[in-house]
Amino acid sequence: MKRASMPHFLLGGMACLLLAARAQEPAGPDLKPFIITPAAQALPRFNGGSVFGVRPGSPIQYTVAVAGQRPMTLSAEGLPGGATFDVKKGLIRGVVKAPGTYLVRLRAENAAGKAARGLKLVVGDAFALTPPMGCNTWGGLGPFVSEKGVRASAEAMVRKGLVDHGYCYVNIDDGWQGARGGAFNGIQPNEKFGDMKKLCDDLHALGLKVGNYSTPWRTSYAGFVGGSSDSADGTWAKLPPGTKNGWTHGPYRFEINDARQAAAWGIDYFKYDWGIDSVALAKAMGDALHAQPRDIVLELSNTAPFNDAEAYTSIGTMTRTDGDLVDVWSKTQLDAGKQKWALGIRDLWMAHKKWEKYNRPGHWNMPCPLRVGLLGGWDNKPLRPSRLTVDEQFSHISLWCLWSAPIIIGAPLETLDPFTLSLLTNDEVLDLDQDPLGVQARDIDVAGGEALVKKLADGSIAVGLFNPGEQPSTVTVTWSEAGVAGLQRVRDLWRQKDVGACDGSFAAKNVPRHGVVLVRLFPL
Repeated sequence: MKRASMPHFLLGGMACLLLAARAQEPAGPDLKPFIITPAAQALPRFNGGSVFGVRPGSPIQYTVAVAGQRPMTLSAEGLPGGATFDVKKGLIRGVVKAPGTYLVRLRAENAAGKAARGLKLVVGDAFALTPPMGCNTWGGLGPFVSEKGVRASAEAMVRKGLVDHGYCYVNIDDGWQGARGGAFNGIQPNEKFGDMKKLCDDLHALGLKVGNYSTPWRTSYAGFVGGSSDSADGTWAKLPPGTKNGWTHGPYRFEINDARQAAAWGIDYFKYDWGIDSVALAKAMGDALHAQPRDIVLELSNTAPFNDAEAYTSIGTMTRTDGDLVDVWSKTQLDAGKQKWALGIRDLWMAHKKWEKYNRPGHWNMPCPLRVGLLGGWDNKPLRPSRLTVDEQFSHISLWCLWSAPIIIGAPLETLDPFTLSLLTNDEVLDLDQDPLGVQARDIDVAGGEALVKKLADGSIAVGLFNPGEQPSTVTVTWSEAGVAGLQRVRDLWRQKDVGACDGSFAAKNVPRHGVVLVRLFPL
């Protein structure tokens, strides 16, 4: 799983050159996994967002993400009145009614040493102040999702240590819905699920959060009950999947019913999915969720019209910037007649970059869940490995983190192999995603390829040097292009290794086709 020839660093004159690729390029795309991220250290390391927002009176659920050798002792100092810290679970809970910004000091200690970090707890109008991190069931279970599958991913999020790197959302996609009923006449779970409140309570006890799914249409994409109906009481008869007369809005709508039901269960994330065609519909669902006595993230999906970006991004916590991503570099690799809706990495990249100015704490431009690991599910066939090459997978994760996009894993977590886990748990890469400034990297053409340049809260700059071409290329960024000056310490984030002190420019030599070198520039 290790790359046979690790890169070496060549420093010379006013610039730096990183030999990025293998000593000898293979004849075709590299499909054999290799791990370049060093093994995790025993010393405690705090991960995830260093700022957390909650509305006054809403319940707090913040799991302290900290990697390192166990057992480990955790503590939290400076919590406001109404908030408590569960030492055994590393979980901040409670309700704070007084608005304000509270500075909390987190500490961790194990046999290898100690670590500390500040947490800014902001009690105010906004939440989701860093991009959500978690998983979604569609990519591995599709419409065949069940409570058993949801619990398996939740348990794996804890067992495989993903929770120690900031992952917490376990989102149930299309396929959970039954008929309307209950105290709110909201959508109830179907026969594949039991007590939804108990499921939420159990996942909350693990330090996780729970998401579910609906649509303003009569039926969902997979043919389950939707958020509107031809009947005033929401009576619904199941239609075959793909019945397009169900993919329209009924005259009777149930946003308030479904928002109240979600809040009563303890839902933390609500994916609202349809071909977005109405600001009014989005606002109705957003208002209904906002009125609940808990903070519920709203994902508006899919393909929000860019002409109405100002409106949609003021409503949703996340706004999908294009259609559904599949595990290819370009849609030209697909059967255009069968998968007109599908996008590859490069297609989505071109669409996503124009949304740059709308990314901010409290609202995140959503490109799509990740397409790494074992995928499938929607067709009830055995899961298969992602078709992305290894270099394309490094580019995939690098793009999402440079964008400050939600990191939502699209594969069942219990199936993740060591290589995929290494992609998803490189904390220096994830730090870019969770940076409190929350800016989306700007995209610029540079010699040999493209660069994404991202300003970070500590004054450093992250740069992804990408080769979207079909042959290896030397990709160079100058200091004027990166927006820096003078001597810079350059750190290779995937390898967690300093390159050296550079001035004037930085070049990554022999970047593979569709590959990336991801660095961070620290002024000296």
